[in-house]
Amino acid sequence: MSGTHPTPSSHPDPARPRTPPPDLRLAGLAVAAWLTALTGLHVGVRPLLLVGGTAAVLSALSALHLLGRLGHPRAAARRHGWVAVAVGLGVLCGAAATAGRLAVRDAPPIRVLAEQRAPVSAELVVRDDPRPIRSAGRPGMLLVSSELIRLTGPDGQRIRTSARLLVLATDPGWRGLLPGQRVTAEGRLGVPRGGDLTAAVLGATGPPERHGAPSWAQRAAGTLRAGLQRACAPLPDAPGGLLPGLVVGDTSRLSPAVEEDFRATGMTHLNAVSGSNVAIVLGAVLLLARWARAGPWLAGLLCGVALVGFVILVRPSPSVVRAATMGAIGLVALAAGRPRAALPALAAAVTVLVLVDPELAGDAGFALSVLATGGLLLLAPRWRDGLRRRGVPAGLAEALAVPAAAQVACGPVVAGISGTVSLVAVPANLLAVPAIAPATVLGVTAAVLSPLWPAGAGFVAWLASWPAWWLVVIARQGARLPAGILPWPGGAWGALLLAGLTVALLVAARRPLVRRLVAVVAVAALLGALGVRLIATGWPPRGWVVVACAVGQGDALVLPVAPGRAVVVDAGPDPSAVDACLRRLGVREVPLLVVSHFHVDHVGGVAGVFRGRRVTAVLTPPSTDPASGRDAVRAAAMGGRATLLGTTAGALHRVGGVDLLVLGPPYPLAGTRSDPNNNSLMLRATVAGVRILLPGDAETEEQHAVLARTAAEQLRADVLKVAHHGSAYQDDSFLAAVRPAVALVPVGAGNTYGHPSPPLLARLSRGGARVLRTDTDGDLAAIRTGDGLAVARRGVRPGRPP
Repeated sequence: MSGTHPTPSSHPDPARPRTPPPDLRLAGLAVAAWLTALTGLHVGVRPLLLVGGTAAVLSALSALHLLGRLGHPRAAARRHGWVAVAVGLGVLCGAAATAGRLAVRDAPPIRVLAEQRAPVSAELVVRDDPRPIRSAGRPGMLLVSSELIRLTGPDGQRIRTSARLLVLATDPGWRGLLPGQRVTAEGRLGVPRGGDLTAAVLGATGPPERHGAPSWAQRAAGTLRAGLQRACAPLPDAPGGLLPGLVVGDTSRLSPAVEEDFRATGMTHLNAVSGSNVAIVLGAVLLLARWARAGPWLAGLLCGVALVGFVILVRPSPSVVRAATMGAIGLVALAAGRPRAALPALAAAVTVLVLVDPELAGDAGFALSVLATGGLLLLAPRWRDGLRRRGVPAGLAEALAVPAAAQVACGPVVAGISGTVSLVAVPANLLAVPAIAPATVLGVTAAVLSPLWPAGAGFVAWLASWPAWWLVVIARQGARLPAGILPWPGGAWGALLLAGLTVALLVAARRPLVRRLVAVVAVAALLGALGVRLIATGWPPRGWVVVACAVGQGDALVLPVAPGRAVVVDAGPDPSAVDACLRRLGVREVPLLVVSHFHVDHVGGVAGVFRGRRVTAVLTPPSTDPASGRDAVRAAAMGGRATLLGTTAGALHRVGGVDLLVLGPPYPLAGTRSDPNNNSLMLRATVAGVRILLPGDAETEEQHAVLARTAAEQLRADVLKVAHHGSAYQDDSFLAAVRPAVALVPVGAGNTYGHPSPPLLARLSRGGARVLRTDTDGDLAAIRTGDGLAVARRGVRPGRPP
């Protein structure tokens, strides 16, 4: 009809070009294969084969139905039908691949030896770099992922297999192994935890016996990595230690303080090789190729050479190959001039990787790589275009959209793993974007130059240290922000809850009115949460004299000196945990840090005490065992410019209103069940007239020695920090002399040591003590009141006087 105006639906606004829908043709295949493999890792072979057979039948029936309706005019119905066929094929392929690997994992000969904890000799191939793990009382433990070739049992029986083996070792000989190296090791087999393809766990009893040299690729990687370390050696500690981690994932020189700052601000992914590293390197090569007017084929060839070289540089372990696959997808599609092909390429890569190695389906790093890449392909272009339509410059729009999309896509998995939602992760990563590419490209250049021109490599590394320094500044300042992390339900349900909320918000936010409403509600909720956490925490309770921090299987005690100042006794096993406890208490300065002894469950978190705080002095015990813990404390003290102090029995240390009397050890104890434990500093602290006994991990021998050398009135205390996490090795006469009204037990949930001992807890309760434990009650506080003593748990009102 003439004179009518076209409706918006018939003539879209030319200023707002329509974004083509994503190509999801292979998405169903990839997701189905992934979820089937993940399910199979937990349910076993038989249920998996049942699922796969059912999927095969349904997929065949759907395909036959569709083939009979090829001439049907409803194309949408046919598309949905083929999606159903793709899902069925994904389930079938995922079930078949996973079932085959599970049959090898659960082979009876290896399973029987593992259940018997039999001593064996194993010939194996190392799959990845040995990784240090925290283990209370066993510093220096390494975890080595390997592929078993041959196993010799205690009766001489030889088993040839290709099953996966996890090695736990403390011998330094395991530390220098490279992926692909063949070794023989002896030890005892154990049953794995399940949920992956590991057939058994080997507790190695000595060093490995190496067979031959590593491959040429690993030797080349070692030469380049060592050259990068030499080029970074003259740089300041923080950027000099970060740069190798940023470029090749080598965190050997990364200071604990910087590592914890990166973790608190959601920037830990920068310290590991990921798809973004690969994309940056290939992007730089692609730009150079286009600047030189190279054609698509030559550019693709150069990118392929650069990809192989980068994988060799960072070591071709499974995690690096995965990252290279993810990072190359987008750039290959871009170089081919078909950006829409990136999403099908991602789905195809996921399918192939999961079928080749079904264990990736349960790998959090794999999930984060896929989700981050998917976020960059699905969300970032739309958000970038939306920002540009609102007048944001192109470069700034890209810088804002890319990290925000990756963070939103990865948020559910991170929340499920950590049980927290970071409020500083997105802004911190936005600020970090301009520095990542220069630091990575310059770092790779320094590594390549190092064997040929060491002086030039040093100069390029110095240039790279400036963007690395900016990353350190962002992480340090972000970690100091109060209430930067909010609690969230952990585990699979927490991840699914956040994923559902994220999808709902993304769909709802497409409408302007809903978008504005969501923005207002989000800001209000954020400000409300911050207000509650900053103003109305109710912690620490008024009149507190000691707090036992919930830091897992370890000790961290806090004694107040003045508002914002406190004495800290031990630091627990984890820097993040002790730092979080001190933040909750508002501690900004530590005039004295006391180390009872050097086991990792007491000093592993020492960097967390120094994070963002001034530590004036560190008091150490006469015994220096184990050396690894002593070196960690000394390094933290030197880095924080704190004075190292020694002490002996009978010494009195006064810090403000806190008096610390050293009761033990009265002399060096040797030949005991654990000499480091039995040479722990034993202190009696007096705070506001309340006596607090802090015996470290003293066991029966030291308790008996102190009791024999100390007057009974000196041992009497109102509050007892129960020694050694409530172990059974306690002297009854010692406990009778202390006669505490409150007993605080720092202990980790689900520990394998049997701590705390039920008979010990019953003994303390019969003696009239109010017993509290950090694994069930969280942070614990003893409070001085007008009626005597009270106790409080974090978030729980103070209890009645004991």
